[in-house]
Amino acid sequence: MARALATKPRILLLDEIAGGLTEAECQSLIATIQDINASGTTIIWIEHVTHALLAVVTRLLAIDFGKVIGAGPPQAVMESEAVRQIYFGMEV
Repeated sequence: MARALATKPRILLLDEIAGGLTEAECQSLIATIQDINASGTTIIWIEHVTHALLAVVTRLLAIDFGKVIGAGPPQAVMESEAVRQIYFGMEV
């Protein structure tokens, strides 16, 4: 991430960067990403550590095998039946 930021990008793509972090490290990462975004850099973040993702994003896109199953405000997407079934295995 440091190398990418050194180029002063307008858009930063992050892929699964919270995986394997402790909770303290994850909180630090969230703060860092929020700071980067506040400085004007757009963030596209692919992540399965949902609590980290939801602490940062303003729009969420959920995809299943290339098909969009939810898009919009994070809480609405997370509460959708398709996302709950496919991502969390919950019966609805």
